[in-house]
Amino acid sequence: MKNIKAVPAFWLLLCSLPTMAEVSDDPTLTKVMLNQLEIRDIGDDNTTAWDAQAWIGKDLQKIWIKSEGEYANSKTEESEVQLLYSHAIAPYWDAQIGWRGDIRPSPDRHWLALGFQGVAPYFFEIDSAIFIANHGRVGARIEAEYEFLFTQQLILTPELEMNFYSKDDIDTHTGAGLSDIETGLRLRYEIRREIAPYVGINWSKKVGKSADFSREANESTEKVEALLGIRVWF
Repeated sequence: MKNIKAVPAFWLLLCSLPTMAEVSDDPTLTKVMLNQLEIRDIGDDNTTAWDAQAWIGKDLQKIWIKSEGEYANSKTEESEVQLLYSHAIAPYWDAQIGWRGDIRPSPDRHWLALGFQGVAPYFFEIDSAIFIANHGRVGARIEAEYEFLFTQQLILTPELEMNFYSKDDIDTHTGAGLSDIETGLRLRYEIRREIAPYVGINWSKKVGKSADFSREANESTEKVEALLGIRVWF
Protein backbone atom coordinates (compact mmCIF):
# COMPACT_ATOMS: atom_id res chain seq x y z
CA MET A 1 0.00 0.00 0.00
CA LYS A 2 2.87 2.37 0.84
CA ASN A 3 4.42 1.68 -2.59
CA ILE A 4 1.13 2.51 -4.33
CA LYS A 5 0.89 5.83 -2.46
CA ALA A 6 4.45 6.65 -3.43
CA VAL A 7 3.70 6.39 -7.18
CA PRO A 8 1.80 9.73 -7.48
CA ALA A 9 4.54 11.55 -5.54
CA PHE A 10 7.23 10.03 -7.75
CA TRP A 11 5.28 10.96 -10.88
CA LEU A 12 4.87 14.58 -9.74
CA LEU A 13 8.61 14.82 -9.08
CA LEU A 14 9.38 13.34 -12.49
CA CYS A 15 7.06 15.77 -14.26
CA SER A 16 8.62 18.73 -12.46
CA LEU A 17 12.16 17.95 -13.66
CA PRO A 18 11.83 19.65 -17.10
CA THR A 19 10.43 22.76 -15.42
CA MET A 20 13.30 22.82 -12.93
CA ALA A 21 15.78 22.39 -15.77
CA GLU A 22 14.23 25.31 -17.65
CA VAL A 23 14.46 27.55 -14.59
CA SER A 24 18.14 26.73 -14.09
CA ASP A 25 18.93 27.08 -17.78
CA ASP A 26 21.46 29.85 -18.62
CA PRO A 27 21.13 30.65 -22.32
CA THR A 28 23.68 32.57 -24.36
CA LEU A 29 22.38 36.08 -25.05
CA THR A 30 23.56 39.09 -27.05
CA LYS A 31 22.99 42.83 -26.90
CA VAL A 32 24.15 45.71 -29.10
CA MET A 33 23.94 49.27 -27.74
CA LEU A 34 24.63 52.36 -29.82
CA ASN A 35 24.54 54.69 -26.84
CA GLN A 36 25.52 57.76 -28.83
CA LEU A 37 25.58 58.50 -32.54
CA GLU A 38 25.59 62.25 -32.84
CA ILE A 39 26.53 65.34 -34.80
CA ARG A 40 28.33 67.94 -32.71
CA ASP A 41 28.90 71.63 -33.38
CA ILE A 42 26.04 71.59 -35.87
CA GLY A 43 27.04 73.55 -38.98
CA ASP A 44 29.46 73.35 -41.91
CA ASP A 45 32.39 71.89 -39.92
CA ASN A 46 30.53 69.47 -37.69
CA THR A 47 31.93 66.42 -35.92
CA THR A 48 30.35 62.97 -35.90
CA ALA A 49 30.88 61.11 -32.62
CA TRP A 50 29.95 57.60 -31.54
CA ASP A 51 29.91 55.50 -28.38
CA ALA A 52 28.88 51.87 -28.83
CA GLN A 53 28.99 48.63 -26.84
CA ALA A 54 28.05 45.02 -27.53
CA TRP A 55 28.21 41.82 -25.52
CA ILE A 56 27.62 38.11 -25.88
CA GLY A 57 27.49 35.63 -23.04
CA LYS A 58 25.57 34.23 -20.14
CA ASP A 59 24.29 35.65 -16.88
CA LEU A 60 27.64 35.67 -15.07
CA GLN A 61 30.19 35.73 -17.91
CA LYS A 62 30.27 37.86 -21.04
CA ILE A 63 32.57 39.08 -23.80
CA TRP A 64 32.30 42.84 -24.36
CA ILE A 65 33.32 45.06 -27.26
CA LYS A 66 33.41 48.82 -26.66
CA SER A 67 34.12 51.48 -29.27
CA GLU A 68 34.14 55.26 -29.22
CA GLY A 69 35.56 57.98 -31.40
CA GLU A 70 35.14 61.09 -33.51
CA TYR A 71 35.09 61.74 -37.26
CA ALA A 72 35.81 65.26 -38.51
CA ASN A 73 37.59 67.05 -41.34
CA SER A 74 37.01 64.02 -43.61
CA LYS A 75 39.00 61.69 -41.34
CA THR A 76 38.78 59.70 -38.12
CA GLU A 77 40.44 61.93 -35.53
CA GLU A 78 39.88 59.73 -32.48
CA SER A 79 39.15 56.00 -32.26
CA GLU A 80 39.34 53.58 -29.34
CA VAL A 81 38.35 49.91 -29.15
CA GLN A 82 38.20 47.57 -26.14
CA LEU A 83 37.78 43.79 -26.09
CA LEU A 84 36.99 42.54 -22.58
CA TYR A 85 36.11 39.43 -20.61
CA SER A 86 33.52 40.28 -17.96
CA HIS A 87 32.50 38.32 -14.86
CA ALA A 88 29.77 39.23 -12.38
CA ILE A 89 31.16 39.75 -8.87
CA ALA A 90 28.08 41.22 -7.15
CA PRO A 91 24.51 42.19 -8.04
CA TYR A 92 24.74 44.81 -10.83
CA TRP A 93 28.57 44.75 -10.84
CA ASP A 94 31.06 43.13 -13.23
CA ALA A 95 34.85 42.90 -13.14
CA GLN A 96 36.45 43.21 -16.58
CA ILE A 97 39.84 42.39 -18.07
CA GLY A 98 41.09 42.64 -21.64
CA TRP A 99 42.65 44.87 -24.28
CA ARG A 100 42.29 48.53 -25.14
CA GLY A 101 43.57 49.85 -28.44
CA ASP A 102 43.94 53.56 -29.23
CA ILE A 103 43.79 53.46 -33.03
CA ARG A 104 43.66 57.23 -33.58
CA PRO A 105 45.43 59.58 -33.23
CA SER A 106 48.65 58.03 -34.47
CA PRO A 107 50.79 56.38 -33.30
CA ASP A 108 48.48 53.71 -31.94
CA ARG A 109 48.76 52.59 -28.33
CA HIS A 110 47.85 49.23 -26.76
CA TRP A 111 46.93 48.63 -23.12
CA LEU A 112 45.97 45.91 -20.68
CA ALA A 113 42.57 46.94 -19.30
CA LEU A 114 41.36 46.13 -15.76
CA GLY A 115 38.07 47.58 -14.61
CA PHE A 116 34.68 47.50 -12.96
CA GLN A 117 31.32 48.34 -14.48
CA GLY A 118 27.97 48.52 -12.76
CA VAL A 119 25.31 50.50 -10.93
CA ALA A 120 26.26 52.35 -7.75
CA PRO A 121 23.83 53.38 -4.99
CA TYR A 122 21.15 55.85 -6.13
CA PHE A 123 21.38 54.31 -9.63
CA PHE A 124 24.55 56.02 -10.83
CA GLU A 125 25.99 54.00 -13.74
CA ILE A 126 29.77 53.67 -13.32
CA ASP A 127 32.45 52.44 -15.73
CA SER A 128 35.97 52.65 -14.27
CA ALA A 129 39.24 51.12 -15.42
CA ILE A 130 43.01 51.09 -15.06
CA PHE A 131 45.13 50.69 -18.21
CA ILE A 132 48.70 49.38 -18.28
CA ALA A 133 51.04 49.75 -21.27
CA ASN A 134 54.73 49.31 -21.98
CA HIS A 135 57.46 51.69 -20.78
CA GLY A 136 55.70 51.99 -17.41
CA ARG A 137 52.70 53.88 -18.76
CA VAL A 138 49.57 53.62 -16.63
CA GLY A 139 46.22 55.25 -17.25
CA ALA A 140 42.93 55.46 -15.38
CA ARG A 141 39.43 56.43 -16.41
CA ILE A 142 36.20 57.04 -14.56
CA GLU A 143 32.85 57.48 -16.32
CA ALA A 144 29.55 58.19 -14.56
CA GLU A 145 26.03 58.95 -15.70
CA TYR A 146 22.58 59.31 -14.19
CA GLU A 147 19.07 59.33 -15.65
CA PHE A 148 16.35 61.80 -14.63
CA LEU A 149 12.94 60.61 -15.80
CA PHE A 150 10.54 63.48 -16.50
CA THR A 151 8.17 60.88 -17.97
CA GLN A 152 8.60 57.25 -19.00
CA GLN A 153 9.71 58.51 -22.44
CA LEU A 154 11.43 61.85 -21.77
CA ILE A 155 14.78 61.30 -20.02
CA LEU A 156 17.64 63.68 -19.17
CA THR A 157 21.12 62.14 -18.82
CA PRO A 158 24.11 64.05 -17.40
CA GLU A 159 27.48 62.34 -18.00
CA LEU A 160 31.05 62.83 -16.78
CA GLU A 161 34.37 61.30 -17.92
CA MET A 162 37.90 61.93 -16.61
CA ASN A 163 41.20 60.46 -17.82
CA PHE A 164 44.50 60.26 -15.92
CA TYR A 165 47.99 59.14 -17.03
CA SER A 166 51.23 58.43 -15.20
CA LYS A 167 53.61 59.73 -17.90
CA ASP A 168 53.75 62.25 -20.70
CA ASP A 169 53.21 60.90 -24.21
CA ILE A 170 54.40 63.63 -26.54
CA ASP A 171 53.44 61.75 -29.72
CA THR A 172 49.75 61.64 -28.74
CA HIS A 173 49.75 65.01 -26.91
CA THR A 174 48.87 63.30 -23.62
CA GLY A 175 50.21 64.73 -20.37
CA ALA A 176 50.81 63.16 -16.98
CA GLY A 177 48.21 63.62 -14.26
CA LEU A 178 44.63 64.61 -15.03
CA SER A 179 44.64 64.75 -18.82
CA ASP A 180 41.13 65.70 -19.87
CA ILE A 181 37.58 66.15 -18.64
CA GLU A 182 34.40 65.71 -20.65
CA THR A 183 30.84 66.25 -19.53
CA GLY A 184 27.56 66.27 -21.39
CA LEU A 185 23.84 66.73 -20.98
CA ARG A 186 21.48 64.82 -23.28
CA LEU A 187 17.69 64.92 -23.40
CA ARG A 188 16.17 61.97 -25.23
CA TYR A 189 12.67 60.95 -26.21
CA GLU A 190 12.08 57.21 -26.41
CA ILE A 191 9.84 56.54 -29.38
CA ARG A 192 10.26 52.98 -28.23
CA ARG A 193 12.65 51.78 -25.55
CA GLU A 194 15.03 50.69 -28.31
CA ILE A 195 14.97 53.95 -30.32
CA ALA A 196 15.46 57.44 -28.91
CA PRO A 197 16.49 60.65 -30.70
CA TYR A 198 18.10 63.27 -28.46
CA VAL A 199 19.50 66.79 -28.26
CA GLY A 200 22.12 68.11 -25.90
CA ILE A 201 25.34 69.92 -25.18
CA ASN A 202 28.87 68.59 -24.67
CA TRP A 203 31.84 70.27 -22.97
CA SER A 204 35.40 68.93 -23.14
CA LYS A 205 38.65 70.37 -21.84
CA LYS A 206 42.28 69.30 -21.86
CA VAL A 207 44.17 70.21 -18.70
CA GLY A 208 47.74 70.25 -17.39
CA LYS A 209 50.45 69.00 -19.72
CA SER A 210 47.86 67.77 -22.23
CA ALA A 211 46.66 71.35 -22.63
CA ASP A 212 50.28 72.52 -23.02
CA PHE A 213 50.89 70.00 -25.81
CA SER A 214 47.71 71.12 -27.61
CA ARG A 215 48.64 74.80 -27.38
CA GLU A 216 52.11 74.07 -28.79
CA ALA A 217 50.42 72.33 -31.75
CA ASN A 218 47.96 75.24 -32.19
CA GLU A 219 45.06 72.97 -31.22
CA SER A 220 42.03 73.91 -29.17
CA THR A 221 42.11 72.96 -25.48
CA GLU A 222 38.40 73.45 -24.80
CA LYS A 223 35.20 72.86 -26.77
CA VAL A 224 31.52 73.51 -26.09
CA GLU A 225 29.30 71.87 -28.70
CA ALA A 226 25.58 71.59 -29.32
CA LEU A 227 24.62 68.13 -30.50
CA LEU A 228 21.87 66.13 -32.18
CA GLY A 229 21.84 62.34 -32.13
CA ILE A 230 20.10 59.02 -31.78
CA ARG A 231 20.36 56.17 -29.29
CA VAL A 232 19.55 52.60 -30.42
CA TRP A 233 19.82 49.16 -28.83
CA PHE A 234 18.70 45.66 -29.73
